[in-house]
Amino acid sequence: MDNSFLQENQDNLKEILRPFQQELKQGQRLADFIKKCIRSAERDDFLQLDELLNSKLAKDAEQEEKLSPCKPFFTELREYSREQVEKYRLKFIEDLTQLGEEAGLTIAIDFPRLTLLKGIYGEIDFAARTTTINKKVLKSIDPRRIVTALTRLKKQLYDRPFDPQAYIDGFYETYLNICKKDNLTAGTPVPIYQFYLEYVISLQSVAFFSNMDKSKFRGYSLEQFGVDIWRYCEAGIGGTTNGMQLKLGSGRKSLWLIDRTGERRQIGVISFLKEDNS
Repeated sequence: MDNSFLQENQDNLKEILRPFQQELKQGQRLADFIKKCIRSAERDDFLQLDELLNSKLAKDAEQEEKLSPCKPFFTELREYSREQVEKYRLKFIEDLTQLGEEAGLTIAIDFPRLTLLKGIYGEIDFAARTTTINKKVLKSIDPRRIVTALTRLKKQLYDRPFDPQAYIDGFYETYLNICKKDNLTAGTPVPIYQFYLEYVISLQSVAFFSNMDKSKFRGYSLEQFGVDIWRYCEAGIGGTTNGMQLKLGSGRKSLWLIDRTGERRQIGVISFLKEDNS
């Protein structure tokens, strides 16, 4: 028997089977979707129900001829879940604000976003049951857990001793070392990536350079970098001890930091210039 004969018949049968399988697959997907809606309604999980009933699958189910009787029930459940989510949102904001005040935190909420001081920001995702704070995902929307996470981050970024004069003088020393190493004239902007690396190296102890074990490494996160620049700017001390002013500018490779106005923006270069007293 010619193999081409068998191959041709196999291909023809596959072509017939393909749309049938696709139809079965779509039918199973819609059936699973309706089961999820039923389970959510049984648990009165209005957050998930609201997400499900406003999805593309809900529209697909309503447009499917055999499932079209679901439409009026979907409409009623959609309205119910929307109302419950709105009530929950208002209660959530109230609880988060109150718990924050009890913890000494002033949380600004523009739902779903929140901010606390400069450099601490977050976003609440009811549907996913997550809260993202400075890009770290907290698998919860419990206001208590959110306040605990915010308190911990505030303590880490803001509650340690900070001497703005010593800080900016150390910055300037790092900048001068880069200029000297790269044979640059003082006042020349240097890439922020290079400066950040050199500054972190300057923070390390003699013990670290003797034995570069990670346990001896002193970390300095980008979050801390941005907050410390802001704390220096907010202190209003007028520059370095010898009257040099920090200048931040844009560039091709940049880092998200906090500028003099307290806004997050991309900084690409850093330099120091003589303070203008005129």
